Amino acid sequence: MSDWTAPASSHNRNESLKHVSRFANLRDGGRQLADRLRADANLENSIILAIARGGVPLGAEVSMRLGAAVDMVLIRRLLVPRGPGSELCAVSVGGTMVIDEEITIPTSPSTAVEHFLADALAEFRNREKLFRAGRPPIEVASREVLLVDCAIHGGSTMNIAIQAVRKLNPTRITAAVPVASREGYALIEGLADRVVCLAQPEPFGHAGMWYEDFSRPEDKDMHELLDS
Repeated sequence: MSDWTAPASSHNRNESLKHVSRFANLRDGGRQLADRLRADANLENSIILAIARGGVPLGAEVSMRLGAAVDMVLIRRLLVPRGPGSELCAVSVGGTMVIDEEITIPTSPSTAVEHFLADALAEFRNREKLFRAGRPPIEVASREVLLVDCAIHGGSTMNIAIQAVRKLNPTRITAAVPVASREGYALIEGLADRVVCLAQPEPFGHAGMWYEDFSRPEDKDMHELLDS
């Protein structure tokens, strides 16, 4: 189910989403997104999961304005066995590691692929420790999840995040972004329970085009944003 703004006719509605002024920065995108989400009457027991790195400043802003708990989603793409769109990933969802079932974690790696997986997962766990800085895991089961990012372009990142979060049994997943491409929005609309998007400019280009300042935080600063 999608969340659209305003005018009554479908034509006018689509046209209103095409024309957008750039957001000042990621925090501004979060402020405007929070204003839209605040109108939702079903935010009780909700948590915000911000997709690192670009989604974290937005998630922090949304959390502050809605008074909801916030944590982050970290993604590590590992293998692409069947070409583009078939990524197998490790995902940290609020401190819980979710690894695609097709990936076998080697205890004693012997092949080149097994050595790669072992090294990649070790590196990912170290990065997770840096991002979280001792932050305890957050409970996702039976809760409303607001999955926040700075944009949806092709949709693969949000897709991976949604699939990982689903495995932790939330009651509902809302994908929330300030800006999305038409194609990316269409993909995610079929995967999330609800999509909140402020604008779908055409042509889209890339996410950074829609922010006057697209500066993203350093890895070591992630936890400070969420704890501020």
